Amino acid sequence: MNIFKNLPLRQKKSIIGIIFISPFLFGFFMFFLAPIIQTVSFSVNELNISRLGLETNFVGLDHYNFAFSVHPVFIRTFFENLLYVLLDLPLILFFSFFAALMLNQKFKGRLIARAIFFLPVILASSAVIGMDSAQYATEILEQTSESVFLSGEFIQVFLMELQLPEDFIGYIIDGIERLPEVIRASGIQILIFLAGLQSVPDSYFEASRIEGATTWENFWLITFPLMTPVILINVIYTLIDLFLAQDNELVELIQDEAFVGAGYGVSSAMAVVYFIAVAFIILVVGGLLSRYVFYQE
Repeated sequence: MNIFKNLPLRQKKSIIGIIFISPFLFGFFMFFLAPIIQTVSFSVNELNISRLGLETNFVGLDHYNFAFSVHPVFIRTFFENLLYVLLDLPLILFFSFFAALMLNQKFKGRLIARAIFFLPVILASSAVIGMDSAQYATEILEQTSESVFLSGEFIQVFLMELQLPEDFIGYIIDGIERLPEVIRASGIQILIFLAGLQSVPDSYFEASRIEGATTWENFWLITFPLMTPVILINVIYTLIDLFLAQDNELVELIQDEAFVGAGYGVSSAMAVVYFIAVAFIILVVGGLLSRYVFYQE
């Protein structure tokens, strides 16, 4: 402990960071590293079942060539899935941030309102067994949206009067029509945003009110800069959640290819390509956004 006290502050933070991520590192090396290595091995080998067990014959990059050049839908599904994720990411982030701002206000029944927003996540999880909970939650939200939210036609007319670009109007209308799906995918993000909003010191807003700042100025000059680390976390989480969702068409394609398609080799090659693509996208997005993150000292 005396050695730790004598270390510079930078080294202390590095050690604390290593301790913080040590459970993940332990879990990764114990449970995930071996399956990843095995998947890469399967992607460059042909698997055959014999009397002696599972035999592998090295085929090089043949499975990768089949996935890119021969398979009829892999490339198309890959880019459609990428486009789907990039379009859904802003919708989920904007809605979850807006919902967190509303739920962070002081009003009666705030805890019940927070539970209602998180309820679709619980219903759509594997914790609820023996019922089609995801579809059930979606139907409830769709019925609610039809009776509570403004119709898409009304909003479309309103946006057209503002002379906004047609592509942007179509994107907004599509988001409104898919609002139940957006709500179901925003539960965790809302909780993370709420935790970030509650960590902003009230003294900042008290000082700004004394200086005559408006609510709009408080949001852009205090709330938003202090929330940028939380936004980065939610962006990374949402990307991973969308890329690995159970209803992801590319994930379903990779699973089907292993059992009823071209076999484990081609399925493993597709999985490796998908893993590398997702990791690259997350690193690029995280690296770009981290330049604009404000960390309070």
